[in-house]
Amino acid sequence: MKHERSSELFELSKKYIPGGVNSPVRAFRAVGCDPVFIDHGKGDRVFDVDGNEYIDYVTSWGPLILGHANEMVLEAVSKAAAKGLTFGAPTGVEYEVAELITEMIPSIEKIRMVNSGTEAVMSAIRVARGYTGRDYIVKFIGCYHGHSDGLLVKAGSGAMTESKPDSAGVPSGYAEYTLLADYNDLDSVQKLFDEYKDKIAAVVVEPVAANMGVVPPLPGFLEGLRRITEENDALLIFDEVITGFRLAAGGAQQLYGIQADITTLGKIIGGGMPVGAYGGRKEIMDKVAPTGSVYQAGTLSGNPVAMTAGLTTLRTLKDNPGIYERLEAKGAKLEAAYKAKFGDRACVNRVGSIMSAFFTPEKVIDYDTAVTSNTEAFGRYFRYMLENGIYIAPSQFEAMFMSDALTDEDVDRTIEVLNGYEL
Repeated sequence: MKHERSSELFELSKKYIPGGVNSPVRAFRAVGCDPVFIDHGKGDRVFDVDGNEYIDYVTSWGPLILGHANEMVLEAVSKAAAKGLTFGAPTGVEYEVAELITEMIPSIEKIRMVNSGTEAVMSAIRVARGYTGRDYIVKFIGCYHGHSDGLLVKAGSGAMTESKPDSAGVPSGYAEYTLLADYNDLDSVQKLFDEYKDKIAAVVVEPVAANMGVVPPLPGFLEGLRRITEENDALLIFDEVITGFRLAAGGAQQLYGIQADITTLGKIIGGGMPVGAYGGRKEIMDKVAPTGSVYQAGTLSGNPVAMTAGLTTLRTLKDNPGIYERLEAKGAKLEAAYKAKFGDRACVNRVGSIMSAFFTPEKVIDYDTAVTSNTEAFGRYFRYMLENGIYIAPSQFEAMFMSDALTDEDVDRTIEVLNGYEL
């Protein structure tokens, strides 16, 4: 494949945009090549500015569960945009989305719309602190909850790719009240609650870690977090920005049968438009202004175009449970092919329509095992797949995302390309 125009745009972009990109992992630094610049997408395909065509397993990092340029979503967005792009005032579609989300995720009784997953988690933690009157929170090493100052401590996602789990520019005081535990290790959580008794407001966790690659919860882990938080009058925050409505119509909470006190959402609830949300039990959410003393606001929160895209997407998922059955079947087929190809040279983790192949013989269950991966080997694999028309995440520590637009023929094509890779 030729990438002249992408390379040209990358050089031009670096003159005006830090690193030439607006989110670090897009720079492809971890995989040893320049990024491709996308021109358009349709269904399960994206097309770059040089005219190259790819089967897409990034899907804009997860929100496009129905595929690119879904006709129902585009039609709804077009009608909404024709009425006006933003008003900074309440609209009826906000109520419709809120009602639908509370129906699909029963632990959410009230919800507040924001503009990103970062904003959602930041706000959820503020509410947890305001509700409990406590300052400390517990997060897990390798889990990424956005780039707010207090959470950029041993984070995952691009922070792992860059080997910089902590960010410059964050005063030590911001992270002082963030306590670190090991994912899938309940003892590490219990020790923190013993040491900081009656001081911890909440535990925040990705119910399926997906920002150090896909790392499922071990049996009993989520149940243990629920028990520990209840015993200590702390809140359990599920960061379902990725897993929400992707693993099931009710997200990870439906899949694992665990209810959180506060849930953060993003990606799919915007149907491809920028969006985030946080919600939970009524008595917790009533602490949020204007009914309570926890302040949070946003000019574009509940933007009618984003809400319309999300409403159309969520209704489609709710009314078509077969989508999840199809995604599971395609995911299982790909998982089997990857395991057959790499054997004990890689650990393949999958939950539903998200999957990662870690280039390590270790069983990946946490941050320490994830970072045993051979990132150079991953880079070689990535470049081979890209040159053969398969677009996957340009980082060992990200997930492959499948959409319902992914055809059986394209799954077969992906497996054919994979099997041609020389180990």
